[in-house]
Amino acid sequence: MWVITLFEQENVRIFEYAEKAEATNALKNFSKYALLSYTK
Repeated sequence: MWVITLFEQENVRIFEYAEKAEATNALKNFSKYALLSYTK
């Protein structure tokens, strides 16, 4: 599972994706305060 963690001023939001291509495409829409990671 691919996970994007988005750090906002007062919040942390997490988005889960099944495929890497989908996650990297979604990452382009977030600010520079986002992190892409993979977990089994």
